[in-house]
Amino acid sequence: MKRLLQTTALAMLVATPALAQEITVGAANVAPYLDPGRDHSNVGSQFYYNAFDVLIDRDYNKREVEWRPALATKWTLLEPTVMELKLRKDVLFHNGDPMTADDVVFSLNRMYQATFPPYQVRARDRLGNFERAEKVDDYTIRIYAKREEPLWETLINLQQGMIIPAAYTMALTGDPDVAEDSDFEAFSLAPVGTGPYKIAEFVPNERIVYERFGEFWGEAALLERATVRRIPETASRITALRTGEIDLATNIAPDQLSLIEAEPTMKAVGSATALFHVMIMNQNHEVMKDARIRQALSMAIDRDALNEALWLGKAVVPASHTMEEFGELYMPELETFEYNPERAKELLAEAGYNGEEIVYDSQSTYYTNGLLAAQAIMEMWANVGVKGRVNVIEEWTGGSPAMMVRSWSNPMYFADPFGSFGVMWAPNGPSESEGRFNTDAEYAEIWERFRFSTDIEARKQAYAELMERIKADAPFLPLYRPYESWAMRTDLEWAPKPGHIPYVLDFRAGSIEFASN
Repeated sequence: MKRLLQTTALAMLVATPALAQEITVGAANVAPYLDPGRDHSNVGSQFYYNAFDVLIDRDYNKREVEWRPALATKWTLLEPTVMELKLRKDVLFHNGDPMTADDVVFSLNRMYQATFPPYQVRARDRLGNFERAEKVDDYTIRIYAKREEPLWETLINLQQGMIIPAAYTMALTGDPDVAEDSDFEAFSLAPVGTGPYKIAEFVPNERIVYERFGEFWGEAALLERATVRRIPETASRITALRTGEIDLATNIAPDQLSLIEAEPTMKAVGSATALFHVMIMNQNHEVMKDARIRQALSMAIDRDALNEALWLGKAVVPASHTMEEFGELYMPELETFEYNPERAKELLAEAGYNGEEIVYDSQSTYYTNGLLAAQAIMEMWANVGVKGRVNVIEEWTGGSPAMMVRSWSNPMYFADPFGSFGVMWAPNGPSESEGRFNTDAEYAEIWERFRFSTDIEARKQAYAELMERIKADAPFLPLYRPYESWAMRTDLEWAPKPGHIPYVLDFRAGSIEFASN
């Protein structure tokens, strides 16, 4: 009997960790494709870090930037426009192919010299200063910039710089020796990387299944398997967590936290996300052309009241487009945006506003509290005499000439004002190319000083000038940095890391644990 009890106890000790090797995540959304070079979305950003690697990584446990080797073990700036990188030699892709300089050059040049239209967009809005990558030998490459680059490591660390297998990708369709647009389309449905988890199953908009990759070059991942399922309704995600159907739920609004805290089997973690929910305005719509109309729409919004009502005061309301994550470029002293309903009324009168309906496009569930914010803003506009209407629409309307105002978000794609504000509102960036934002020679000159100066004070001065332009011509209003929460079972130890871009589901070694382990 004693031996039986000892054997049973040992079996239980062995079995407990085994049961803890799988988790299921209930996510508000799942991406329609998986390609780190192409993707730009809040939804997609969740899913790449587990399966793909960059050349230069960083310590995501802290907000301050500390670069670390990843697929590159060493990097040296040979000239102001040339960087050489030595590659790790023990790396396998999930399909078994060894990673060499050919794969790295292929991955980078698909972005730097993009011909696939989705890559061209990403190349233009953040990678435009890079000319090409070249192979020196099987484990050495060089990257060439067009002009002196002040943000080398930052831009090499981008999600868009994650490495994919060249031969595998080119063989997906057509000629296996040529990279064709159809290859990249096919890759986005059958992705392969070098990370600690391989993507074992992907059903667009529905489900992603990660499995531990046993030949990962770094520290082995804890989980054997992680499944991410789309559960769009918050109440349904919470119910699924309560019943044990899932182990972790994303995008929990603050008003739901009391439900989580009341359950002994559940807990929540959260943070003010490195992302702004924004209201964007079409400078070129006939009703919106007068800057005073747009200034008034912005000044009518009491963002502190929105924060208290929707986020229980946990969100961060900015005075300017700035975040602590910008480091030396964090500029809270700027006063670009303000609540001033009396001045809003004066501006409307000066502009000759005559009660024209102003339509606010908003998706129903994509942004946590997004629709509720839009509805509250209509009341605030009415208080200053604006006739507003919320148009609930799931499609993106930001490029439509008919769009007047809509909800959007502006994430921090990398820790610099260029990586947030700049990605969206640079000259020829997405906002201008979609026809709702205008720049001129003066704006472009200020932008050049901000983007390419190697002197921090010069960059700060130029950024302050850009914010003055934004204040005067009002293309958008950052509402707040939303306080997003993740709910989970009580024995699960996981939290968003301060160094990651928003929403990353990081399940790498050291990022997730079980209390019983």
